[in-house]
Amino acid sequence: MPSETAADDTLDGVVPDDDVPDSDISDDEREALLTIGHGAVVASGGQSLQRALTTATEYALAQGFGPVVYGVYAFAWRVSQLLFRLVNFGSVPTLQRYLSAHDDDPARQGRVVGLAYLTTLIVGLGFAGGLVLASGRLNAATVSHPDFPPTIHLFAALVILVGLVQVHAGILRAVQSARGEALFNRILRPAVRLVGAVGAMALGYSLVGVAGAFVVGMAVLVLVGFPMAVSASGIRPGLRGVRSEARRFYNHSAPIALSSLGKVFQNRVDVMLVGFLLTAKAAGVYNVVLVLVTLAWIPLLSFNMLLPPVASALYADDEMETLNAVYTAVTRLIVTCVVPILVVLTVYGRSILSVFGPNFTAGYVPLVVYLGGVLVGSAVGATGWLLMMTDHQYARMALDWLLAVLNTLLTFAFVRAFGLSGAALGTAVAIAVQNSIQVVLLRRFEGLWPFDATFFKPLGAGVAAAGVMFFVREALGGAGAVVVATGATLGAATYVVALVALGVNDRDRLVVTALAARYRRAIRAALGERSDTFGDR
Repeated sequence: MPSETAADDTLDGVVPDDDVPDSDISDDEREALLTIGHGAVVASGGQSLQRALTTATEYALAQGFGPVVYGVYAFAWRVSQLLFRLVNFGSVPTLQRYLSAHDDDPARQGRVVGLAYLTTLIVGLGFAGGLVLASGRLNAATVSHPDFPPTIHLFAALVILVGLVQVHAGILRAVQSARGEALFNRILRPAVRLVGAVGAMALGYSLVGVAGAFVVGMAVLVLVGFPMAVSASGIRPGLRGVRSEARRFYNHSAPIALSSLGKVFQNRVDVMLVGFLLTAKAAGVYNVVLVLVTLAWIPLLSFNMLLPPVASALYADDEMETLNAVYTAVTRLIVTCVVPILVVLTVYGRSILSVFGPNFTAGYVPLVVYLGGVLVGSAVGATGWLLMMTDHQYARMALDWLLAVLNTLLTFAFVRAFGLSGAALGTAVAIAVQNSIQVVLLRRFEGLWPFDATFFKPLGAGVAAAGVMFFVREALGGAGAVVVATGATLGAATYVVALVALGVNDRDRLVVTALAARYRRAIRAALGERSDTFGDR
């Protein structure tokens, strides 16, 4: 259950709407769908702003540094991002699993949060020390640039700071405050990078100065964010009596941490191998490809915002039929939202890459290859989260490591054979294989299976939209912004019309209609309050 603070939030405490008739949908399912749907709306806004800020940062750095120095930065940043995924040692997903289970015991909640902060700090210090000690050898084996060691030293400190910010956001997410999580992880973190990058370069600093600006900005966010997270969640971290909680905490977090390490080899070994086997320029091109790919992950990540605590609650109450219905509806909504993004990036990817500079169009084929993995990963929904929320974290850990070894071998061979396209192919295959196996495991362990005939409707609408976009591209015969904007607009309109013609599912209609009605009321109320304020004046 959300804390009182989160529940009192007009939009973070979503409850079913009585004015949306759906007799076949139970109250528990309605509440779960609307909670997850609202989280997706907030998260998608935050994700979109995050991607815009991230893209702006990468654009500014690519233009300010040039291909070689930007490639050095990109490699150092990607190495740091690997550690961002590991520094919490599985404590953030563990917050999602257990905070709502202890909503009647503030002292126990405080111990869980205290363990998350302590674990992140200890692991972060270890990672930072290792990164500093290994910086010289890593530089010699990869980019061989004098700015790499001091940059990676600063990024070592950034690993600790980002880990603490992730705990701030994880607390708010666990109490179902979608806006709080989006504020820290999706808005303030990338905003700190953008301000630091632009500010440092405006003052005449190069790569090392920009890295220093990142560290200063993130330190401020850590200090400001702690009291904000405590106040918004109502949970005060503490370590008194922590031994009684540690065993269960690490029984959940340790396999998730090992699973995350396996995921690094699956999804980020491509970055490492591009740095080792190709050039700094190739690393820069691939970095921009990954920036665009993150746009396609927005629907999945958005619907996964509040799905974990909701799924955990349904599982704890043994409402498996409701959980499966929610899983099916949410997965179909993810597919419905991701298909038009994939179509735009596939048809107009070359034009979009050219915005970063003519050298970056070499990433078009890797981009399209990578998007194949995104489609499969999105089409099966939140398989990884559901395994963790149903206490099958050890099964996921074993699968992650099995596929990590396979992915490393395949990607190494693919990069040697196909260059950048091989890096994307290895990662896409890993994503597709892992998610396919995870959906089978969910059916085997818990009887959860999301697929039915309704999934063909967004795919069919996507084919129609792709045809229109391709026709516009060929008919206008250009690669400029006007062509992309025109094609994307007509394609989106075609997608919506085709989707409506094929028929919208009742649960999809519920989420859209109920949340739209709620937001309209919230907007009218806000405008009414403003009018009253001006009237009083």
